Amino acid sequence: MSAMPALTVYGLSQCDSVKRARQWLQSQGLDYSFVDFKKTPPSAAQISAWAEAVGWEALLNKRGTTWRKLDAATQASVIDAPSAVVVLAQHPSAIKRPVVEVGDRVLAGFDEAVWPDALSGFLR
Repeated sequence: MSAMPALTVYGLSQCDSVKRARQWLQSQGLDYSFVDFKKTPPSAAQISAWAEAVGWEALLNKRGTTWRKLDAATQASVIDAPSAVVVLAQHPSAIKRPVVEVGDRVLAGFDEAVWPDALSGFLR
């Protein structure tokens, strides 16, 4: 029997979406590791890989406080994946949370309607 790929959750420990996602994972009996952006910010290479996996538009949280507090010039500079990666590397709190890596899959944001199918190999 092959081992399950590791499940890693990235985000901010105080973020409500991250809290809900972690509670959901626990309620499903899923083991995961958690990486807090405040303590261990993601690298530009990691953000680039996430953007490639889910699309930079899905990774960028334009509804969040961090994005809204950025100056207009910074916001306007985000026009494609490379420019989004630069801004997200400087402001990891503007990343849609949580980001979940499971094997070669990446999920951005918590969606209770999508996660059961996306994580079906992990559910008991």
